[in-house]
Amino acid sequence: MEQYIQLAHGAGGSQTNELIETVFKKHLASPAMTADDAAVLTIGAEKLAFTTDGFIVSPYKFPGGNIGKLSVCGTVNDLACMGAKPLYMTCAVVIEEGFPVAELEPIVEAMGRTAREAGVQFAAGDTKVAGKGQVDKIFITTTGIGQLTPGADLSGANAKPGDAVIVTGDVGRHGCTVLLERNEFGIEADVKSDCAPLWHTVEAVLNRTKNVHVIRDATRGGAGTVLYEIASQSGVGFDIERARIPVDPAVRGVCGMLGLEPLYLACEGTLVMIAPAEEADGIVETLRSMPYSANAAVIGRVTAENPGKVVVSTEIGAKTMLPRPGGELLPRIC
Repeated sequence: MEQYIQLAHGAGGSQTNELIETVFKKHLASPAMTADDAAVLTIGAEKLAFTTDGFIVSPYKFPGGNIGKLSVCGTVNDLACMGAKPLYMTCAVVIEEGFPVAELEPIVEAMGRTAREAGVQFAAGDTKVAGKGQVDKIFITTTGIGQLTPGADLSGANAKPGDAVIVTGDVGRHGCTVLLERNEFGIEADVKSDCAPLWHTVEAVLNRTKNVHVIRDATRGGAGTVLYEIASQSGVGFDIERARIPVDPAVRGVCGMLGLEPLYLACEGTLVMIAPAEEADGIVETLRSMPYSANAAVIGRVTAENPGKVVVSTEIGAKTMLPRPGGELLPRIC
């Protein structure tokens, strides 16, 4: 463990895991903690999902959304990944002194609009104003609670050899959008964040079949990091077919120019689903009927070989190991 916190500690890769294991879990671990997107709590006869997340995206507005929309989508989607219907949310907003009210209102409006679309209500909140330079414009923390769907049993530890690997949409679009919006490379491309609330998408799949093993939100670190996390939790390997991975053509072009791996770029409207192979076609059919998952596809399978590793079959038939996630690629993408 390094002596000082680096940006890489917040990127969702190996340094993030090291920080959680050596500092946070050491002092805060409890039986309720989970490696999944939300904790499952039993209160009386009720099973609830509970999650919290902080959002410090820079820039705070981007094509396809802003930090307000992102904060609601992130929490709604984390609950959805446990098969939980979002019920209530809280928000804590830290605003830098001098931030324009005319810029704040569209952020809050987006929060309200996205919450209504997802069917979740804000139940409490807190506002703080920090002195100039004490915070970078605006940070938002949201917490959500949701009701588990009866019969759904979702966890990163449930993947089984032979299962199909499904993505609900094209990968890497949010990370690419934020990267271009910073205008650090002088690249112009028509890319729009996939930021979207996905509870109704998950609900449609679970209404079709409860026989789904894993659903994970491919945010920080992208789909590649999610696959490595599931591989570790379940003790399995993955065989992914590069040609099947849906990638927006503009994102593919930017990645080609900058040498980036689309699987490691953040998504904010794409989930990774693991389900028995016999359920895969039906799940994809359902996903493609929903507003935010028209590009859903089966991209590979779970294997007993190479446990803890992700193998990618290239377009020409060669097999290569997807490098383990590490370092900092895109600071502050969520």
